[in-house]
Amino acid sequence: FRQRLAWSPLGVGNPHWEDDPEFDINYHLQRAILPPPGDQAALQDVVSLLAGTPLDHAKPLWQCHLIENYDQCCAFVMRVHHCIGDGMAMMNVILSLTDPHPDAPWPAVRAESLKGHGAPATTFRRSRSRRRARHQAARKMVQEGFDLLADPSRLHELGSRGRDAAADLARFLLLAPDPETVLRGELGETKRAAWSMGVPLEEVKIIRRSLGGTLNDVLLAVVTGALRRYLQSHGEPVDALTMRAVIPVNVRPPDQAADLSNHVGAVFLSLPVAISDPLCRLNELKRRMNIRKGSYEAPVFGFLLGILGPTPGKVANTLVNAYSTRATAVMTNVRGPQEQLYLAGAPLAALLPWAPPTGRMGVAVSILSYNGHVQV
Repeated sequence: FRQRLAWSPLGVGNPHWEDDPEFDINYHLQRAILPPPGDQAALQDVVSLLAGTPLDHAKPLWQCHLIENYDQCCAFVMRVHHCIGDGMAMMNVILSLTDPHPDAPWPAVRAESLKGHGAPATTFRRSRSRRRARHQAARKMVQEGFDLLADPSRLHELGSRGRDAAADLARFLLLAPDPETVLRGELGETKRAAWSMGVPLEEVKIIRRSLGGTLNDVLLAVVTGALRRYLQSHGEPVDALTMRAVIPVNVRPPDQAADLSNHVGAVFLSLPVAISDPLCRLNELKRRMNIRKGSYEAPVFGFLLGILGPTPGKVANTLVNAYSTRATAVMTNVRGPQEQLYLAGAPLAALLPWAPPTGRMGVAVSILSYNGHVQV
């Protein structure tokens, strides 16, 4: 969070991280007062404005905004560029700022964290760690090769998994584009952010226990019904509509749970928008989601995203736009902590994520549960 993106002087190669020699915490921590009446609608307008305001690429790519006069309390808005980390990584960062009780002692600041490091040393340290990671990966591949020689029966298992992964890749490549609706189109910088009131998590669990499936199935079925009603209100035909959502999946290895960067795959879920009956809609969504859970789609898509990293910008943008034609929405669901947390001694009333849409997908839905409630 003290580092910025840097490019080589000749403009070739990929950007790398370097310490910002002019790092100014006052730029990254902003303070504002919400205009009257200071209600949720006013805060949504401010969050929408912030969501549509690009971060300065000459500085570390994050900002925090303390917004006062919101409903007799305040809001704390964090904006972090996706290149720093994915949703799970950012959740870990946010939770590391909180405490389990209001009078927790202030953390001691390590002296070395105040010194800063020069860009050459940082770059060297990063390249050395990358080299070490490559060697470890190579050793693992060689070791797996020896394991296969020692146990040829694994060849059949590996070949079967490879065929399944290839089939899932082919399925993704052959997906037809999603139909054009009011939820798709060229994206501009103007954004609209909105959120629901908190729903008791126990109510969602009662529905799950009564009707089966997972909490995620129930919540996605509810959101699908909301999208159906929204499309109907805008005159869109929905009775035969097939519409997909990209569901990000955390593919971070367990031993890298605390790492930043992006370790995310995705599945493409066809939403049963055409089904009007809520129970039938839930049952059909459960069926479709169970098929996706048994596939290799998430790691395969994560692999494809990894390939895009070193790809030239224009080519990468073309591929991203091609993938975004196959869906209408991004939908995330993160299970947050289920106990009361405090930020600088103040009780944290709610946690609300906001996932950025991409390509031609005009809507992003983020669901998060915290302290016995869930919000969309």
